Amino acid sequence: MKAPVPFSPQNLKYVSSLYRRALRTAHDWINRNDFYRSKAAEIKLRFEQNKAISDPLELRDVLHKTEEMLAKFQHPDPIIPPKRPGGIMYDRNAPPRYEKGPENFKNTV
Repeated sequence: MKAPVPFSPQNLKYVSSLYRRALRTAHDWINRNDFYRSKAAEIKLRFEQNKAISDPLELRDVLHKTEEMLAKFQHPDPIIPPKRPGGIMYDRNAPPRYEKGPENFKNTV
């Protein structure tokens, strides 16, 4: 892995995606809101502690450790919103309702 450039737009986008993934992973494991909020505050504190890293090699190591931690704690059955790919309602379309259709049409809905 090439050393990232600190404070660049690409690095900002990558760190933001890591932060969102960490929050989603915590939400997959914790189903009580009060416990989740304390865990989210802990995750935010960890990211803010590493906010001012300007050494590219140190930043690479921190990002690599974060990726490893996310892979380690990944939930085997994550929560997927219903209309997202993999959700229970993804790509599901109800057939249209007709008052009167063609002669051979039977409305069973």
